[in-house]
Amino acid sequence: MADLAPGGRLRTILRAPTATAGVAAALLLALFAIVRHFHGFSMVDMLVYQAEGEAVTGGQDLYAMRLPGWDLPATYPPFAAILFVPTTWFAVPTLRLLVTLVNVALLALLAHFSFRLVGWPRRGHRAAAVLLATGLGVFLEPVYTTFQYGQVNLVIACLVMWDLTRSDANRLKGVGIGLAMGIKITPGAFAVYLLLTGRVRAALLSGATFLATVVLGGLALPGDSYGFWTTYLWDSRRVGITELVDNQSLRGALARLFSTNHPGLLASAAGAAVAVAGLTVAVLAARSGRFLRRPEAWGVVCTAITAVLVSPISWTHHWVWCVPLLVLLCAEAAQEAARSVPGRRRPWRTTLALVAAVFLSHALWSVPKRSGLGIEPYWQPVASVYALTGLAVLGLAAVRLRRAYRRSRQLQPVLADAALITAGLPADRPLTKQI
Repeated sequence: MADLAPGGRLRTILRAPTATAGVAAALLLALFAIVRHFHGFSMVDMLVYQAEGEAVTGGQDLYAMRLPGWDLPATYPPFAAILFVPTTWFAVPTLRLLVTLVNVALLALLAHFSFRLVGWPRRGHRAAAVLLATGLGVFLEPVYTTFQYGQVNLVIACLVMWDLTRSDANRLKGVGIGLAMGIKITPGAFAVYLLLTGRVRAALLSGATFLATVVLGGLALPGDSYGFWTTYLWDSRRVGITELVDNQSLRGALARLFSTNHPGLLASAAGAAVAVAGLTVAVLAARSGRFLRRPEAWGVVCTAITAVLVSPISWTHHWVWCVPLLVLLCAEAAQEAARSVPGRRRPWRTTLALVAAVFLSHALWSVPKRSGLGIEPYWQPVASVYALTGLAVLGLAAVRLRRAYRRSRQLQPVLADAALITAGLPADRPLTKQI
């Protein structure tokens, strides 16, 4: 009866996981708002998007446009510029607030899709997990810089994850990836992933959707479309300087390592090798549901990491895929903790702690030479920490896949004997000895 009193009801509500997580998330977001206020986010990329929208509505040459005061050009396909037109309806202060609020909502949505992808935690705790992930996620460096620059990375990730968390029987699966490709080309890696994992209809639909965005851009902006697809797409100098510490792609890491603006054939060969190896691990993981936990989650995360590694330019904020990566590692660590006994190794919890530290630390901004050339050898790991972490995760996934496969091969005779015993037939070997 005591719990029926007003004070008792309040204590019951506060003990609820969702309410507690909501309070924690609110406090973390309030802290983020204070940090944002004193840090003074420029949201310069948002200003570029608004300038692109103004170029579209004003009939100007989209790819000749430069943002005043920053000298930054348009780098996305014409379809993206069309989508940016609504940003011209708002004054800059209002747009800053709207973009920030939308990005908070998108971060929560990305966390929701990530938990759905890994199938953890159980539904009763899913809302609490999303709230906590949102409150903590704003401090992850790739997410933080997405807010700082007013970037569209969370939109891209949510479109892709919306597709990949839907049933393969869904007739619209592939549309989200196609739209993401229309905004930014790199999500095309996920269409390849769908194709190689046997989901041909979804892969073709993503390609058809992408082509529809190209046609729409061509009809609305024919001159700009011709220039983009024939010239500007292939000019990486428009995107930025390869050797900047901000660029956490494999090519950027090699440019800094060898202190050159143009790593050339070496970077191309390394990128091709990582692309093949990364997609191979992703596809094998996705096809290993018989003996691997969370096969689709590992496949998606490995594809995402491969995409940002092999892209010529992958700014730190492109690594928002650390959100599903960390959620996946949390799920593996939680399952490990539930089964652990005193003295047993804790590989997943250790891995989770290390990867979380990498993305929460903002360590790469401590590198003395941001230009990337002439960095001392002992600063190189810090200057390319995301690229190295991505390679390590792909290697970890490959090792895990191999071990799971070997374990399944060892268990096959045991399972066959168990089936014989269940059917009332004698086993070929003592069952207890095999176990």
